Amino acid sequence: MDVRSQVSMLFHLDKCIGCHTCSIACKNIWTDRKGAEYMWWNNVETKPGTGYPTKWEDQDIYKGGWEKKEGAGAIELKGAGKFKGLKNIFHNPHLPIMDDYYEPWTYKYSNLIESPAQDDQPTARPVSLVTGKPIDIKAGPNWDDDLSGSPDYARKDPNLENLSPAERDAMFQLEQMAFFYLPRICNHCLNPACVASCPSGAIYKRGEDGIVLINQKVCRAWRMCITACPYKKTYYNWSTGKSEKCILCYPRLEAGVAPACMHSCVGRIRYLGVMLYDADKIEEVASADEKNLVDSQLDIILDPNDPEVIEAAKANGIADSTIHSAQYSPVYKFVKEWGLALPLHPEFRTLPMLFYVPPLLPVMASLSTVKNKAQNDKLDPIAKKWDDDWLYDTSTDELWGTIDDARFPLQYMANLFSAGDTEKVSIILKKMMAVRIHRRGVTVGDLGDEKVNGALSDAGLTAEEADAIYYLTSLAKFDDRFVIPPAHREQAIEMLEDTADVKGSSGFGFTERPSRGI
Repeated sequence: MDVRSQVSMLFHLDKCIGCHTCSIACKNIWTDRKGAEYMWWNNVETKPGTGYPTKWEDQDIYKGGWEKKEGAGAIELKGAGKFKGLKNIFHNPHLPIMDDYYEPWTYKYSNLIESPAQDDQPTARPVSLVTGKPIDIKAGPNWDDDLSGSPDYARKDPNLENLSPAERDAMFQLEQMAFFYLPRICNHCLNPACVASCPSGAIYKRGEDGIVLINQKVCRAWRMCITACPYKKTYYNWSTGKSEKCILCYPRLEAGVAPACMHSCVGRIRYLGVMLYDADKIEEVASADEKNLVDSQLDIILDPNDPEVIEAAKANGIADSTIHSAQYSPVYKFVKEWGLALPLHPEFRTLPMLFYVPPLLPVMASLSTVKNKAQNDKLDPIAKKWDDDWLYDTSTDELWGTIDDARFPLQYMANLFSAGDTEKVSIILKKMMAVRIHRRGVTVGDLGDEKVNGALSDAGLTAEEADAIYYLTSLAKFDDRFVIPPAHREQAIEMLEDTADVKGSSGFGFTERPSRGI
């Protein structure tokens, strides 16, 4: 058992309000530079929608992630690797182009200030930040925000492919209501395709916390990492000629401060903590059959309170403070203890370490089948445009409708978070519903003990667990949401001292031994 530590993240989608404060915080700190104008290391997408860059989930276009050939035991990179990379090293047809992101622009505000007196109102013309020439704005990083571009964006979401026509049509008849927000950052995967694809070895995964970084001195701009990352969270800086990506604000983490996107989150949807995992099982888990991918990934995460795990972690050099942080990790509670979170697109086989609590969405509404034509004729003229087989219903006999009739199809959620397995999403939504029913019973007391206890029993929860979930979801303080292990700088200095006498090396890639003062 090769126990290692990983700083992991969790986003609670039921709480995201789509304000983009996280994106702006990240942009102001890390990508407000020439060549990085189009980069959004953190972005918030509206689902359904094609996202940023356009259709990033469609690996038939971008060839990202890993794939398992039929009948083969091992996996291989889908669009990169030794032979594929060599073949496309000077012409890579699977790279997203600038238009897939958007061409960044500013406005020529001097026109407003310096314009001479004239009959017409002067305007600030949009100017490209890449070429400096005037452009016609055609897209942006959140162009389809709140489904504002539904005909061109939302209906082309790759996750809609295996939904029935009735389910798909029902979603867009009420497009003002049938959407949710999906914030994304680098997943800092356990099996990162970007690391495996880099011909120059510039991308690496830090041993102490699992953060994936790019050595700017070693990067040679082959850009295989951009192709290989199925989440398209590695970017090319056209000014420096280097690849860049989210670094999880590791200088802040080392100082005990939450990453900028998480610190600034208005909805408090973000959680961060350490999880321990067995590195010996990475290849086995990444090569699992698609139906077992989620369970296999969750199984690789170890119990930080298990004496055997603790002993193996200490033997592997993991500090006591890191183990202690893992024991109080909010991410571990959501993912393993309560079983409320899933990875994004596990079928990409990168074993992402960013987990999502699926949105339950407003609950007093459901989609039901229309029984007869007479009932359909009662609808208003606008509603008559709806599919004859579906009716949007807000008059439920119960306070909450059933999970299976939720207005957002379970299959769509499963396509995002469980490789198509609707049962895994259904279990999580039932638990979230049970917590709401339990808290209604506590605060209002109008549902009766039988209904409350029945909901908890059906979801496999106790009242104590429901209260703990409610607290961490709704009332958690800053230190409850971000359990950050202290950085052990003394170990880095010791390593430098141990390697300082080795010819041509002083550790960590330095050519000279740094002073203790840095």
